[in-house]
Amino acid sequence: MALYITDECINCDVCEPECPNEAISPGDEIYEIDPDLCTECVGHYETSQCVEVCPVDCIPHDPNHVESQEELMEKYKRLTGGG
Repeated sequence: MALYITDECINCDVCEPECPNEAISPGDEIYEIDPDLCTECVGHYETSQCVEVCPVDCIPHDPNHVESQEELMEKYKRLTGGG
């Protein structure tokens, strides 16, 4: 699954620089995660870095973008050009 940021976001700016895929960007009111770029850090780290640093715990799995670990790894390879 991709992740998403809920409206509990306090715009603290700590998640954006942690994303290795640059999937996080400022939205109109809160930060947003592009599900086409989010791999939950699969291929980069053992855990989702944005979730690790979020002080208000507002980054859950997105039920509208369900993906298996294998699909996330394929997306990682596609995004990074990895084989």
